Amino acid sequence: MSPIKLEAKKLISRLPDSATWDDILYEFHVKRKIDIALDAVKSGKIISHEQAKKRLLSK
Repeated sequence: MSPIKLEAKKLISRLPDSATWDDILYEFHVKRKIDIALDAVKSGKIISHEQAKKRLLSK
């Protein structure tokens, strides 16, 4: 079984029995966004808080 499918099964198994489709989709969405952010950190594709603040304030 692929690692992604295993991770999906683990995620679903941690949800309560009353979980809805929306709950499941939300958890998948959050997990994906966190994975993307962690990959960005690992590859150095990040900026500091100060740099982000400067970018936002300069507009």
